[in-house]
Amino acid sequence: MGIRKYAMLGAFALASVSLPAFSASAEDVTISVWSLDRDIQPAPNLIKDFNKLNTGIKVEYRQIQFDDVVSEAMRAYSTGQAPDIIAVDNPEHALFASRGAFLDLSQMIAKSSVVKPENYFKGPLASVTWDGKYYGVPKATNTIALYYNKDMFKAKGLDPNKPPQTWDELVEAARKLTDPAQNVYGITFSAKANEEGTFQFLPWAQMAGGGYDNINAEGAVKALDVWKTIIDQKLASPDTLTRSQWDATGTFNSGNAAMAISGPWEIDRMLEEAKFDWGVALLPVPEVGAERSSAMGDFNWAVFANTEHPEEAFKVLEYFVSQDDRMFKDFGQLPPRSDIAIPATGEPTKKDAALQVFVEQLKYAKPRGPHPAWPKISKAIQDAIQAALTGQMSSKEALDQAAEKIKAVLG
Repeated sequence: MGIRKYAMLGAFALASVSLPAFSASAEDVTISVWSLDRDIQPAPNLIKDFNKLNTGIKVEYRQIQFDDVVSEAMRAYSTGQAPDIIAVDNPEHALFASRGAFLDLSQMIAKSSVVKPENYFKGPLASVTWDGKYYGVPKATNTIALYYNKDMFKAKGLDPNKPPQTWDELVEAARKLTDPAQNVYGITFSAKANEEGTFQFLPWAQMAGGGYDNINAEGAVKALDVWKTIIDQKLASPDTLTRSQWDATGTFNSGNAAMAISGPWEIDRMLEEAKFDWGVALLPVPEVGAERSSAMGDFNWAVFANTEHPEEAFKVLEYFVSQDDRMFKDFGQLPPRSDIAIPATGEPTKKDAALQVFVEQLKYAKPRGPHPAWPKISKAIQDAIQAALTGQMSSKEALDQAAEKIKAVLG
């Protein structure tokens, strides 16, 4: 999503409130920040704005690559070369916090008038929490929901204003919407053997009483059985097992799938590519009244424990938090806070309506973990999904095997 112009005076006013203790001097404290953000994303822009305030703190920025975050950051920390602040993917936060690599910010947060835990959605806040303490601040967030083609619903006699609410309704709708003659599948999603597969499946297990530490619960087995039914009956394309979320949404946009499970990052692309009427609904639940859940993505801010300037680093984080109301307006990212309303976009029937659903879904989003060995846990879940959907094992056998692997990790 593109950047919009913003009023610098408003940003400066906020910063002056949150940074009263510092004034410009010839001997500025330098704070280094590492993040994946490109020039159209939050970090470099917020840092540029912060540096214009002449607070006595100068922030230097380095963009790093996604695949290098964990290895490079851990290496830098162990050799005393870590930055003061880093942005990490939320499921990796516990890895650093549990090893003492991140600074415990609990006392600073307790005294802060800017960073208030009660303002955050439960999922993002849980992802920066380890052993009851706060080791970071949520940066942004996202989740997944159900996109559906209203025109296809009408054509197949389904009510476009009543998308599927339960798993049974989802499967039944997918059957009615699947049309091999027109090369149309009922639904598309990602069951890929990477983190995307876990990201998409884990909410299903959680809604049915399972979780990463109880992945073979009866409800989780039922969830994987539903996925297996969808694949076996060709209600979704066989390459669901290898497609990314991006590719899956492309299938929906092209009119080759009637429903898609994906996130808010696809909204602008959909507005451009999809030549049909579409809507967004909350993820279907196992049965009416069941607990809701959803996946939670995006990054957190953290301060490394060996920073020489913890107070100044936290002041920088406070500035970032003070600008959370710009996250969507200027950068197209959802803020991790429930107290910030998403502004109207000028697309009320599609974009605004879709965003309202995603914000509602965020109330139920849960982090992956938190656990320091998350990659191993996730790999066990990925392997189970692949084994069940390819027919190598039953859903129960696959998830029982995953549970044993995870048990060994958890100790």
